[in-house]
Amino acid sequence: MDEFWQRSKSPAFTPVPRVRPQDSPHTPVEKAPDPQLDTNVIDQRRYYSREFMQLEWERMWSKVWLLGGREADIPEPGDYIVTEIGPESILIVRQRDGGVRAFYNVCQHRGARLRGCGIGTTGESLTFKCPYHHWEYTLDGGYHRIPDIDTFPQGRPKKGLSEIHCDTWGGFVWYTLNESPQPLLEFLEPLPRHLEPYNMHKMVQTRDITVEWNCNWKTSVDAFNETYHVQGIHPQLLWYLHDLDVQIDCYERHNRYLIPFGTLSPRVRKPPAIPEPIKTIMKSAGMDPADYDRPISQIRRDVQQHKRAHGAAQGKDYSRLNDDQLTDDYHYLIFPNLSLNVHADDFWIFRQRPHAHDPDRMLYDIMTFELVPDGQEWPQRAEHKQWKHGDKSIGLVLDQDAQNLPSVQAGMHSKGFKGLWIGAQELRIRHFHKVLDDYLYGPQGKPPGGL
Repeated sequence: MDEFWQRSKSPAFTPVPRVRPQDSPHTPVEKAPDPQLDTNVIDQRRYYSREFMQLEWERMWSKVWLLGGREADIPEPGDYIVTEIGPESILIVRQRDGGVRAFYNVCQHRGARLRGCGIGTTGESLTFKCPYHHWEYTLDGGYHRIPDIDTFPQGRPKKGLSEIHCDTWGGFVWYTLNESPQPLLEFLEPLPRHLEPYNMHKMVQTRDITVEWNCNWKTSVDAFNETYHVQGIHPQLLWYLHDLDVQIDCYERHNRYLIPFGTLSPRVRKPPAIPEPIKTIMKSAGMDPADYDRPISQIRRDVQQHKRAHGAAQGKDYSRLNDDQLTDDYHYLIFPNLSLNVHADDFWIFRQRPHAHDPDRMLYDIMTFELVPDGQEWPQRAEHKQWKHGDKSIGLVLDQDAQNLPSVQAGMHSKGFKGLWIGAQELRIRHFHKVLDDYLYGPQGKPPGGL
């Protein structure tokens, strides 16, 4: 029998009380049926094969909806976001009528990029002028001016900027390279219902960081899709989260886990005093740990009750969240490359983007957001920063992941490694790869010898 299930049935394993489904009319909390998946090893070659990387690009990346940026970053006509996915650069533009359109970020003359990555504005011109030969485009992608147009005997190209589909949901702009995509909300199903009760529109961006990691993008996705590694890589987290009592839910293409915060892992002994990480949770809720005289096992529920009782006075609306959402981590994978840690007072987005040409490298985007209480002045968003792994710290927990993953990636190349041996606690990983396989090979499965 799997060690996890042995542990879960032993006296040492104490499940954390959870909100019942009928107590949560907004974000669903009921356990989704586990998918029937095989138990084969996952071929390690898909993490470094250039052929597999190309297959991903042709059959998956060019078909799915992807996160482009936040709507709040482009409030006025002419404001834009430039983002990259693989070899492509995408220009997302606020239009004169308030709508949003997206284009390949490439001039139709000689292929120059119109703008570099990041957030910007056209200013009063409301046009994009190519820095190379000054071909100029309107916000809707049409031509505004081509210098010396009379010297082109063939005239100008029939179309201006190449447009792609984009849409908005959750305060974010999404885009797809698919010429005939399914509607965005259908692609995201069922997550809009899960996430809408959170006050994401009231949260300001406090971190905007891109780090280049020496690993495949899937190596990173895997790392953030299970809690099995907490006891190995993040032992300090065992003092404020229950890494074994984790509910895993797999949907059509997305998945999640629900992990209790403000409590202890059964892997550690009961401490004589409140651990510092739990004290931090209490203080952020407005509680004084020095005045607390109840058992540590009661803290999680008491924090929830305190936030429920005092949230409104603090300018925080928790009315659409259940009690567990006031403490716990509702962690979602939006296929293929978004990991969301969603909490009552903040949420984090970790976006894994493939390198343009090297399967052993990736771009890791860190975006964090914090709730601005009602009545408080809205602070300025964080500036975007970018560097390579090792140049700067990104925080203890993420530094631990960043240090570990290049070693994992190197091990994928070893002749002594025969593939990923996935256990029950890593169900989300197996589900993720099944969804990926469906895009690459169709629902009938991989062909003989397929990765």
